[in-house]
Amino acid sequence: MNNNMQTILVTGANGQLGNELKVIAKNYLNYKFLFVSKEELAIENTEAVKEFFTTHLINYCINCAAYTAVDKAELEKENAFLINAVAVSTLAKICALSNTQLIHISTDYVFDGTSTQPYKETDKPSPVSLYGQSKLQGETLALQYCSSVIIIRTSWLYSSFRNNFVKTMLRLMKEKEFINVVSDQIGCPTYAADLALAIMQIIVSKKSNTNPGIYHYSNAGITTWHEFAMAIKKIAGSPCIINPINTAQYPTAAKRPKYSILDNTKIREVFPIIIPAWEDSLLKCLHLLA
Repeated sequence: MNNNMQTILVTGANGQLGNELKVIAKNYLNYKFLFVSKEELAIENTEAVKEFFTTHLINYCINCAAYTAVDKAELEKENAFLINAVAVSTLAKICALSNTQLIHISTDYVFDGTSTQPYKETDKPSPVSLYGQSKLQGETLALQYCSSVIIIRTSWLYSSFRNNFVKTMLRLMKEKEFINVVSDQIGCPTYAADLALAIMQIIVSKKSNTNPGIYHYSNAGITTWHEFAMAIKKIAGSPCIINPINTAQYPTAAKRPKYSILDNTKIREVFPIIIPAWEDSLLKCLHLLA
């Protein structure tokens, strides 16, 4: 056993990002990974988290655990805030006491979508949904209680694992002759495998402890949900007709930002990472799902 081996705890390990971290963990032999699902470690259970950190010497905690049901959050405010905010403050406090660096995943939904320029980390958040509000509060508490925290905001996450837009589109394209997809919300899809790699590159760089704070990471490029669906259709070779509709024609419980492009300049300048174009990453993901 390597005595210098550092330990990385990954919470919410059965989600999209957690699963992608499991895939690449084997490439990082100098690190010991502890992957815990919400059943194995519920981050809202303060005593369980304290006990876990007492039992294990953890150098990094990648918090992939989150309440991500955007529309459901409008009805389940207490639960969304418990997992996305209260539990994050607990993790942040315990990480600070344990000298563990916390890497916490947040979202483009902390912004209201009224910008016409890519959002920088310094832009003022103003979420338009309870989900976005809960994630913003989580960021605020993490920064308050853990000075070494790195917060990574990402957008439109998808993967070959779990449920997401890409897999939903593939299923609907098989089931239906035509589908309607919103064409007036602008953002950028992010392949969870790319984000997982970026997180590991940040850790391995040894620059994370001296460069805490908020960072933006999404794949490179700009698109709409409709254009994203059309790209999926093209690669999959589906005959399904995809009609563009506007947001008003597809009412949802939670409001979405109309524009949520993230400016990735800071993360590229601070850490040695290369950000792939969203089209290239989509092709990789769809090859795995073929």
